[in-house]
Amino acid sequence: MTKSVFPTAIKSRPVYGVLEPRAGARHLVVADGEGADAVIELLEKFGDGRADVLRNLHIIYTAGPNGTDKSAALEKLGATQFFAAPSIPTLLPRLQRVLADAHMGTQFYLAGTEGLMGQAEREIMNTGFPHSDIQKEHRGSTVRRVQCVHCKGITENVATDPFKCSHCGLNLFVRDHYSRRIAAFQGVNIDAE
Repeated sequence: MTKSVFPTAIKSRPVYGVLEPRAGARHLVVADGEGADAVIELLEKFGDGRADVLRNLHIIYTAGPNGTDKSAALEKLGATQFFAAPSIPTLLPRLQRVLADAHMGTQFYLAGTEGLMGQAEREIMNTGFPHSDIQKEHRGSTVRRVQCVHCKGITENVATDPFKCSHCGLNLFVRDHYSRRIAAFQGVNIDAE
């Protein structure tokens, strides 16, 4: 799958690049779905240093929201630690545990959907690492994670606009505002009258 290209209209949308090799004592990868392809391409870029990276690499992965599961291809890479989670909510406690032992010099690579990368970035930043230390590459589905500004509920994998809040049932318009703090776009009621 090709790398995702987003319109520039959403000024608060996070900027995604292409994962690039960085020197580090440890390397932590968090990915979902087609993000596995970005991880495989990243490891190829390490060239002769690939064996050293694999000895210090921890991959945390889950299938994408569209069902794409490339865990077998990632496990075959031979990283020292590989964890396949059944979903993003079950992946996050593992990430929190790994981050508890993270030190300066750890390289962070996030690849896949916006929902996964936003939540993983939030967890990394909660440990004190700045968002500028985190590389992100979007691959796969462009569904959004949206918070209803009325009930504060989060609806995952929103593909239409407007949509019905999965918590309070209001018809919501997805605003072009992304909140890094909650790792979601904002949804507001379109028929308040």
